[in-house]
This record gives sequence, C-alpha cells and structure tokens, in this order.
Amino acid sequence: MASSLKELITHYSRKGTLFRELPNSMVQCVACGHKCKIAPGNEGICKVRFNRNGTLYVPYGYVAGLALDPIEKKPFFHAFPGSSTLSFGMLGCDLKCPFCQNWGTSQVLRDPDAYSDIETITPEHLIQLAQAYKSNIITSTYNEPLITSEWAVEIFKLAKYHKMITAYVSNGNASEDVLEYLDPWLDLIKIDLKAFHQKFYSEIGGNLKTVLTTIESLYKRGKWIEIVTLIIPGKNDSDSELADIAHFIASVSPTIPWHVTAYHDAYRMQASEPVTSTSTLLRAVKIGYEAGLKFVYAGNRPGETQNYENTYCPSCKALLIERKGFRILSNELVEGKCPQCSTTIPGRWYFQ
Repeated sequence: MASSLKELITHYSRKGTLFRELPNSMVQCVACGHKCKIAPGNEGICKVRFNRNGTLYVPYGYVAGLALDPIEKKPFFHAFPGSSTLSFGMLGCDLKCPFCQNWGTSQVLRDPDAYSDIETITPEHLIQLAQAYKSNIITSTYNEPLITSEWAVEIFKLAKYHKMITAYVSNGNASEDVLEYLDPWLDLIKIDLKAFHQKFYSEIGGNLKTVLTTIESLYKRGKWIEIVTLIIPGKNDSDSELADIAHFIASVSPTIPWHVTAYHDAYRMQASEPVTSTSTLLRAVKIGYEAGLKFVYAGNRPGETQNYENTYCPSCKALLIERKGFRILSNELVEGKCPQCSTTIPGRWYFQ
C-alpha cells in the first residue's frame, strides 16, 4: 500500500517555491527547520518533498483529511469564539512523535501500520465548501502544514480574496524562509511547544531552539499565536520544565494563551505511559500564572479543571467567556473588552 500511495502523491505534486538550487542538481528545501539538502531522486525527511532532476516537487491538489471543526478544537480560545473552521490536511510530517494523534496521515509514508487515502480537490472547491457551510475560517492541520505550505498558500490567497481568516496548526519547526513566505497570507497559528529540553526534541526528530525562534518571529510578525503543551507524565511534567516553558512564553508576551492538555494513549505510546491526571493540569495552570501569563487553559478534561476552560479578565477577574469542551456557553466581551472594567482582552474577536 505504501508504494502505491507514494506513487499517487508523487503524481499529485508540482514544482515548489520553498527551495534553493545547489550544485550537481542538488536542492535545499526551506519549508521547515530541517532545511534538507536533497539529491536527485531522493526526498526530504518529511517524505513528501522530493528532488526531480534538480527541481523540488511538493504536494499539491489533494486532501487526506477534511472536516468542519469548532475553532476551539484547534485550539484557539482567543480567536472568533463559537465559530467553525473548514480544516484540511495532507500527508507527511517532519517529526516522528510516538504519541501523535494524527499518525494515520502524518506517519503514513514511514509506518506500514498507518493507512490513509487522499481525495483530489482544487483550492476553488475548498473555498466553495467553506462558504457552503458558512465558515469564514480555513485551517491547514492534521499533518504538519509547514511541509505543504505552497498548497496552503494557493488556498489562502483565494481565501483572502473572499475576506476569510486563515490558520495553521503546527509543530513550529519552521525556517525564516517559510515564515516570510506565509506572512502575507496567514492570520492565526497554533504552535506545539512540546517540551523545554533538547533531549525530548531529539527523540522526535526536532530542535527546541528552532521552535522557540519560530514563536518569537511569529509574534514580531503580528500573527495571533496560541501555544499548546501536551503534558506527558514522566516526560515533560516536572515543575521546573513547566516553569521554563511558561517563563519563555511570558518573555515573548504574557498575553499569549498557553493551553496545557492531557496526554492519552496514542500511536506507539499506547499503554506505555499513564494518562495525564487532572491534578497535573491544575499544577501546570498554577505554574503558568505564577510565571506571569495572563491566560492559561487546561484542556482535554471538560468540566473537570476548576473553570480553567474559561476566559477571565486579567484585571478584575470577571468571567468573560464560559466554555465546556469545544462549546461556548456564554460570551460577555464587548468590542473585545471586559464589560466590567473595560480592559482590552488580546485576541481576534470579530470578523472585519
């Protein structure tokens, strides 16, 4: 199956933009932080970007996942609450997380146990689908969107023409080249800050410093960022590591929302690690606030985390947005401000 799927997605490829030509028909891909140097006939770490006779070819013209999701599922808590987003994804990833929840698409070209199919589609059809379902947001997600950025930008250009909001759900292993390429077309981005030591990132094929630099660059570029840390018992759940993550986010901006979410059995870590307890999530929330963050949210435990799904005013503590899971129960914001004390709440609250 893997070989036939590989042939299929090779067919659904076209000349890329995010690469540099090198001597001897080599190319250097710059879509992610790996910056793979690829010989003719070979592919990058992601398995979906490949060198054909000295030209980099990249995925185009299909989806491997397509769904209408609540924006809160991405998760974005400070962007258009209660809205839906048309979510699309392709195949492949530049990392190899053993706890991946979307491994069927992200690892399908590496793992013979993974399975996914694709559906051919055009950017025009995707926008038409979003309009048909009255969604003003379109999100590249499910696999790692950085490695399919040329395809995403084709869709986002059309989305912008129709005054839509665009979003990425990413691991943050970006190059400056891809951030510059996305800059005119991307509004929102969720970044996974998976840990705060390189040993963890080395095990999954990534680089911590690259992710930190990506977060800093995106903030300087004015993108709306929300950060997620999946807390895995025994891996990244110590007080010191959680504090390091929180202090880093606060150093970029204390108003960046930090979501601490619960690990559950997934992919190669099924039954190998205990699920994350509610008490661990609450401990992480406390650490986040002690580090100076204004908005810390506990996820994956609807109704069990002492109201830490909700948004409160950092000044007067008034309840502003009440949530349960992905549902908005109430929204008291008035023109992006607290109705009690008029404090401006950072976010993207209204469509223009």
